[in-house]
Order: sequence, then C-alpha cells, then structure tokens
Amino acid sequence: MNIPLYEKKILEEVSRRSGLAEDVIENEGEYSTSSKIFNIAMGVYNAWDSGQRDTMPLREQINAYQTEFIREVADKGGCVIVGRCAEYILRERTDCLNVFIYGNPEDRVKRVIEEHRVPDAEAEVHVKKRDKKRAAHYKYITDREWGDVKNYNLCLDSSKLGIEKCIELILECVQ
Repeated sequence: MNIPLYEKKILEEVSRRSGLAEDVIENEGEYSTSSKIFNIAMGVYNAWDSGQRDTMPLREQINAYQTEFIREVADKGGCVIVGRCAEYILRERTDCLNVFIYGNPEDRVKRVIEEHRVPDAEAEVHVKKRDKKRAAHYKYITDREWGDVKNYNLCLDSSKLGIEKCIELILECVQ
C-alpha cells in the first residue's frame, strides 16, 4: 500500500534526536523495569510536563522523544507504527486503526526461534520476560493494561488466523 512503516525507524530517530544509543532506547524505553512511583517520590517526574527533557529520568526522556516523533509522522499522513504505545499517544485522533495481534505461547516461542534466532532452550523464557516488560512499560506510560481489547479497534489471534489472514483483515479495515 506504499505506507511508511515505523518500528526500528523510531529507535533510529529517537537516537538521532537524543544522542542516545539505540540499544539504550530499546532497553530503557519499552523494556525498562523502573518504577514511575519511584520517580515521582524522587521528585523528578515533573520535568515531563515542563518539557525539560534533559532533567527528566532517562525513561521519560525517551518517551518524550518517541511521543514527539510518533505525532509528527502521524500528522504527515498514513503510516504504520509498531508498538511504542502509539495507540495511546494517538488516542485522540479519529483517523487511526489501532491493532493488537496476539497468539498462543507455543506459536510465539516458535516464531522467536525462527525469526529472531533465539536458542530453543531460551525462547520460552525470552517470550515471557518480554511480555512482562512490555506490559509493565505499557502500564507505566498509559496506566492501562497491555493487550486489553478496549484499547484497540481490532484484535487478531495470529495463532488461529495465521499471519497472512491477519494481514488481509487489517488491509480490509484500512481500505
């Protein structure tokens, strides 16, 4: 459909804007385990509202850059944004289709082994840890539950439908 895809490009752009390494952005952004309550207690969370990125905790700096970039690309027109709480960041827009794709643990473990080359012995733990970190990050940023159907326009089970059918359904909704 000739629509730009933003997944790794978000990491690249946030890295460029912030001067932080991409692996730091990935680990301290979506996979960070730090506590929002801790940051509030330490009195450092107010910088988010004032726009003083350099005084924010690292996680909030990353989120501020990601939020800015996601809003910019959405303002330019059609795009696909993978993760990064984009559906929450763009929640007030009426021109977005927010999709959540999930699958059973066995299929997800198999995909991690095949597509991401995670060793068989580590794959199940890898999937569980990433899900736990994603859910914690999502809750931290949005105060919502990751994967809750209320947060999306369309939820698809890739284990039952298959990847190709999920793609077909998403394209039908977009058109």
